[in-house]
Amino acid sequence: MSSDHAGAPAAHSKLQTFFRRLFTTVVLWALVLGALFSGNLLVADLALLAVVAVITVFALLEFCDLVQRRGIACFRSYAVATGVLFVSAVWLAETGLLSDKVSPLVVNLALGGSIVIGLFVRRLFWTDMENGLAAVGGTLLALVYIPWLLGFLMSVYFHSEDNGSWWLLYFILVTKASDMGAYSVGSLIGRHKMIPRVSPGKTWEGLGGALAVSTGASLAFAHFAHDRLVGMTFSHALILGLLLGGGAVVGDLVESLFKREAGVKDSGAYFPGIGGVLDLVDSLLFNAPIMFAYLVWLTTSQ
Repeated sequence: MSSDHAGAPAAHSKLQTFFRRLFTTVVLWALVLGALFSGNLLVADLALLAVVAVITVFALLEFCDLVQRRGIACFRSYAVATGVLFVSAVWLAETGLLSDKVSPLVVNLALGGSIVIGLFVRRLFWTDMENGLAAVGGTLLALVYIPWLLGFLMSVYFHSEDNGSWWLLYFILVTKASDMGAYSVGSLIGRHKMIPRVSPGKTWEGLGGALAVSTGASLAFAHFAHDRLVGMTFSHALILGLLLGGGAVVGDLVESLFKREAGVKDSGAYFPGIGGVLDLVDSLLFNAPIMFAYLVWLTTSQ
């Protein structure tokens, strides 16, 4: 009897945590999408920049905390400053405010290379002669994992002049549908562990739920918003739903690995009760390049 009573509160707590994070995610993205669909282009563009910049700051702080928990040095201030600089520069390039002649790709490559060089210069002025290599590696990983991948999220929005908000809405909904499908199916019928050494709670049944729900959401959204998602066909929606569903699971597993190595349950505590910012956006980070690659392919193939 005691084991039954011990399991119930744990399951209840896990369910509460899931719905609390789901509610927070829905509210946050509802505010963002509300601004994006406000009809005011300047408001929409600024709202996207503000959200991405805030995510960049707190996600980088959380990641540096995880790295430092492993006893690995990290140039925390440099990562935050250059991370915000990077996403801001990408935003300026995408909006054309930086210069009509400077493409986002040029900004990505030139600024990215400059940030890497600056990281080496930062190391030169650090007196620790034993942990420099680890500090450079940890900081570089943080910058690639967060601001660089978030840059693709902005590119998804700006790629379509008329329907960028719809493509971004599609991307977020399908990705989060994968998260919900994985948790729901995994909790109900999950029996076979995927990679227990990384995340004991992830199951193959949960993976199936993630793919099924994300694909269903993709097909449904593409059907009802077909006039907004110009060029997307049934087969596109089917394949992209599977890719985004699988990408979301991989993104979640990778972040789970980071947390497990650091010995923590949540990536951060800056927002008590909802876990960390990385916990909310890990799947979006991995899926943003996939979504952008599809849009580029769609544009060039027409």
